[in-house]
Order: sequence, then structure tokens, then C-alpha cells
Amino acid sequence: MIDFTILPLFFTTILFLAISPGPDLVLISTYSSTKGFKSGLFISVGVLAAGVLQTLLVAFGLGQLMQSMPIFAYAIKIIGAIYLSYLGLNMLLNWYRSNRRIAIIESAEDATCLNLMSKGFLNNLLNPKALLFFSLFLPQFTSGSGALSVQILILGTILSAFVFVVNSIISFAFSTLGKLMGRKLNLGKHIDGLLGVIFLGLAARLATSK
Repeated sequence: MIDFTILPLFFTTILFLAISPGPDLVLISTYSSTKGFKSGLFISVGVLAAGVLQTLLVAFGLGQLMQSMPIFAYAIKIIGAIYLSYLGLNMLLNWYRSNRRIAIIESAEDATCLNLMSKGFLNNLLNPKALLFFSLFLPQFTSGSGALSVQILILGTILSAFVFVVNSIISFAFSTLGKLMGRKLNLGKHIDGLLGVIFLGLAARLATSK
């Protein structure tokens, strides 16, 4: 059974983790500020789904496998970097080709709810550091009594839900800020270009991280 006395420390720790700069926060804040709260929210849903899946994987031992076989984590990292680069290059091409207002509107409408969720899901899941973090962090808050896998499932679900709430708040804050700044800076026609640069930056960070 989970030791409830450690929950205040657990929530304090994951709060600081949730608001610390990282690939998920960059993606959510950028989409929220440029395309609105709904975009950031659905990306947050994707991150939530990835967190739940990673909790299941850790509970069933994949985290330990990645620690014992670094080549497995390296392969996931490279796949993730390639995927983010692909997204970034596509967005830069869309921005380059969008010389007319109608093309800009169509580009902005292409991002469906499912598409946004998949971006958040894959951005989080294809970063092996996230899975390794789950496998190293969650066991620290388990107790000696009760099944370890059940405790990890509970703690991981709590963590994912809590981060989702924080990400939703961040989405709302950045969407509000984006509306104010967008009117002043006229960023509308440069949204795809900005997102393309962001994705390429995330890909470079992931590929070069150790």
C-alpha cells in the first residue's frame, strides 16, 4: 500500500518537474500561444496518454530493460529525433509556400484534435529520458508493503493526471498571452515557421542529449 505521508513531497516534486523547461512544455506553450488554448489542451491530452502508457511499461519492467540495454533507449531517441525533424521540416515548407492568406488559413486548420494529441503523445513517448525518469522516480515513493507494480501504477497515474492539470493551466495562460502578443506582433502568418523551428530545435536537443 502507498505510504500517504510521502504524498505532499511527491506532489511538490512533480509540480516543479511539470513547470521546468522541457520538450513537452515547449510544445504546449508554443502551440497554445500561436494556435490557442484548444491546441495546447489536446497536446496535453496526448502527453497524459503517454504518461499512462509509460506507467504501464515501468510497472511491467520495460524501464529496467532500458537501463540494462542502453542501445534500446538510443534507438528510441534516434527515432524520436527523426520524427521531430520530419514535423519541423514540413512546417517550414508550409510556411515557405504560404504566400497567400487562404493558404495560411488552410494550414492552420489542418491540425485536428487527433493530430494534436498524437504530437503530444509521440513527443513525450519518443523521448527515452521520460521513460527512464518514470522507472527511476516512481519506485522512490513506494513502500515495502503491497505489490510494487500496483503502487507504481497508482503513483504513475496520479503523476500523469497532476501534470495534465498543470499543462492545462499553462495552455490557458499561454493562449491568453498569445492573443495579446499576436495582435501586437502580427505572428499569424509566421506560425508554421515558428513551430517548424521549435520542432527542429527539439529534435536537435533530443539527438544530442546524453
